[in-house]
Amino acid sequence: MLNTLKLLLPALIPSWRFFEVIAASPRIEIAMLQTAQTKPRNWKAVRPKPEQVTFYTMLKRLFWNPYQNESLFLVSCAERIIKNPTDHSQQEILKRVVADLERDPETVPLPPYLQFRLVFVSRGKAKLERRVRYTSPVYQISDSAQT
Repeated sequence: MLNTLKLLLPALIPSWRFFEVIAASPRIEIAMLQTAQTKPRNWKAVRPKPEQVTFYTMLKRLFWNPYQNESLFLVSCAERIIKNPTDHSQQEILKRVVADLERDPETVPLPPYLQFRLVFVSRGKAKLERRVRYTSPVYQISDSAQT
């Protein structure tokens, strides 16, 4: 019994040494564009965190939370892009952002083009500071752009 507890305890109470560095994680923002040459103006956060979560929702999320798991995967892809941009990480972010847009009735029909960027938010001396660390190429996402 004691050996089982020794094996289970690290899983229940993780060590902070698990993380190499504790730093701000990138936030993903998108701009929906009508043409590939349009300069993005209105950036919108992807999967923003809710301001309040009910106790029931928190309890349920302890056991079933695929949406947040996918959001953590997006953060992982964004961190990989910062370290070493790859087409795979960009496509994974793009695929999930487009799927979110397709589920959102406010964005149907989809805009013809999309661009995303990675923003880091840190606390400065007087206020929060936002730094854009990566801006993707413009991607064509709907067939109406071919007209």
